[in-house]
Amino acid sequence: MVDTTQTEREVNEGSTDTTETERTTAEQTLTGCPECDGRLAHDHKHGETACVECGFIVDTDEIDHGPEWRAHTSNEREQRSRVGSPTTKMLHDEGVSSEIDWRNEDAYGNSLSSRQRRKMNRLRKWHTRSQTSDPQERNLKHALGEIERMASALGLPQSTRETASVIYRRALDEDLLRGRSIEGMSTAAVHAAARQAEIPRSLDEVAAVSRIDQLPITRTYRHLTRELGLEIEPADPLDYIPRFASDLELSEEAEQQSRDLLTNVAETDESYLSGKNPVGLAAAAVYAGALLTSEKVTQPAVGEVADISTVTIRNRYQDLLEIGEDLQVR
Repeated sequence: MVDTTQTEREVNEGSTDTTETERTTAEQTLTGCPECDGRLAHDHKHGETACVECGFIVDTDEIDHGPEWRAHTSNEREQRSRVGSPTTKMLHDEGVSSEIDWRNEDAYGNSLSSRQRRKMNRLRKWHTRSQTSDPQERNLKHALGEIERMASALGLPQSTRETASVIYRRALDEDLLRGRSIEGMSTAAVHAAARQAEIPRSLDEVAAVSRIDQLPITRTYRHLTRELGLEIEPADPLDYIPRFASDLELSEEAEQQSRDLLTNVAETDESYLSGKNPVGLAAAAVYAGALLTSEKVTQPAVGEVADISTVTIRNRYQDLLEIGEDLQVR
């Protein structure tokens, strides 16, 4: 009879010797050339390890753990990227789902046949339906589309659009839309995000790009900020001056005069600014600054840019000039 225990022991010893031999060979390969025991050098460009002395190729097809390509511009990164876009709060599914391209072309740019086009149209239809099977998802998709549309019309940056999307998501999670329209809450979210980012966009400008009237927007905005506890500072009239001066093509001197007028008023009489429309104050300051620098600007032109009546501009700019004269006398 054959001693099975001894046979297994011999096999195990043999496999152990083989493993030790492989480990020793690997160590020798990493430390020196197996042919001449020379120094090894790594060629990261070609993924090879070669001997410096004799040129013997020790290893090929090495794994490069560094970046696989370099991109210096955003266009290069988009062209060389093989993954999807980053997640964003501006999409109802945060951008993690797949999308079917609207173009009826294959991967090589060739037009699809009529049968394939009909098939792709059916796939797009059912793909869209499957994404918003839940009523809350449909609500969110419609609202985020409205936020993107209004933010684009107002020229808001990407970060502000993300903030508006997050505000609307919070309102939806806390059930603040009960009894209110989707358009009203999305418009209020855009206005609140712009105010948080200190971007000069008045309520009139926001209402102009919205699909509802200004009064429901005002009520929804107050309800939104109160329930979510949003910390929003009062609008500063100085933030509107650069845009108004640019639209009216005024000089830098006139813009600086407008800034000085408002700054002096804020330092001398803070109560004068409280309770007044910051857009009206900015428009009056711009008109007064143009007068001080002898630049030809009419009140209707300033009112059209700022969306303010000429009566408001006439009353406000006279007060600003009087306060400025009193400061000069002092």
